[in-house]
Amino acid sequence: MNIHSYTWIITVVVLIGFLVFDAVIIGRRPHVPSTRECLRYIAFYVTLAVLFGLGIWWFSGIQYSLEFYSGWLTEYSLSLDNLFIFLIIMEKQKVPRQAQQFALLVGIMLSLALRGGFIALGKVVIEQFAWVFFLFGLWVLHAAWGVISDFVRSDDASERAEEGRIAKWIQSRVPSTGTFVDDKLVVHTPQGRRVTLMFFTIIALGTTDVMFALDSIPAIYSLTREPYIVFTANVFALMGLRQLYFVLGSLLEKLYYLPVGLTALLGFIGVKLILHAMNHYGLDAKLGFTGEIDTLVSLAIIVGILVVTAIASQIKTRVDTVRVRGDTN
Repeated sequence: MNIHSYTWIITVVVLIGFLVFDAVIIGRRPHVPSTRECLRYIAFYVTLAVLFGLGIWWFSGIQYSLEFYSGWLTEYSLSLDNLFIFLIIMEKQKVPRQAQQFALLVGIMLSLALRGGFIALGKVVIEQFAWVFFLFGLWVLHAAWGVISDFVRSDDASERAEEGRIAKWIQSRVPSTGTFVDDKLVVHTPQGRRVTLMFFTIIALGTTDVMFALDSIPAIYSLTREPYIVFTANVFALMGLRQLYFVLGSLLEKLYYLPVGLTALLGFIGVKLILHAMNHYGLDAKLGFTGEIDTLVSLAIIVGILVVTAIASQIKTRVDTVRVRGDTN
C-alpha cells in the first residue's frame, strides 16, 4: 500500500481535527448529552468509518478495505470494553456527571497518544524481528485468558477497574483537596496549590489506557501490517466513544456475554498472530498446513463473533426479564 506523505498529513490533520472539534465543543458547552444526541453522533462517526473504508477500496483495492474494516471492528470491540472500565472507574471515584465529559475526553486523548506510540514502535519492531509475532500472539492469548477467567469466576468489571499501584502511590504523596472542583485538575487553596480528585481520575484512566493499548496494537497487527490502516482504524475506533459512554449505563447488564465474545475475538487474533509467524519461517508448511488466514475469512469470523455475542446477550436479557416477571407474579 503506497501512501504519499501528503495523504498521511491530510489524514492525520482531518481525523485529529474531528477529535479536537469534539474537545472544543466540550470546553465551551459542558453538559450531560441526551441519548438522542449521543446516538446521532455515534451514527455519524460509524458512517464516516464505513465511507472511509469504501474510499480505501476505491483507491487501493478491496484487500486493504477489508483489512481496514477488520481492524476497525476489532479495535472498536476492545475500545468498548475499555469504555466499560472507564464507566466503573468514574462511578467508583464519584466523578460529577457534568465533569465526566472532560475526564472521558482526556482518557480518549491519552489512549490515542499511547496507541500512536505503540503503532510506531510496533512497526519498527516488526520490520526488524518477525519472531515478535510469536510474543504478540502469546500476549493476546494471555489477555483472552484473563478476560474469560474473570467471567468464569463471576468477577464483575468493577474488580478489573481497581486502582493500580501507580495511581495509589501518587495519591498517597500528592497534596489533594479531596474533592472535585468542576473539571479542574489543580486549584489554589489557602494552603497552596492542590490537585483535585479529577487529577487522580485522569491517572486511573491513563493507566487503564496503557493496558488496553498493549492488547489492541498486537491485535490489529495480526490483521494488517499497513501502518496507515492501523492508525486510521484506531482513530475511527475512538471516535464517538465519548457519546457511547453516556448510553452504556443501560447496556452494562444487557451485554452479559461481552467477555465471552472478547475472549473468542482475542483468541482468534492470538492464534492468527502465531500462525503468521509460523508462515514467515515456513513452519506451517513443514507441519503440513497453511498458516495464513484470508482477510475476507478474518472479517467474517470477527463479524460472526460480534453478532453471536450480541444475540446471545439479548436472549439472556429476555430470559432473565421473563424469569423476574414470573417470580414477581
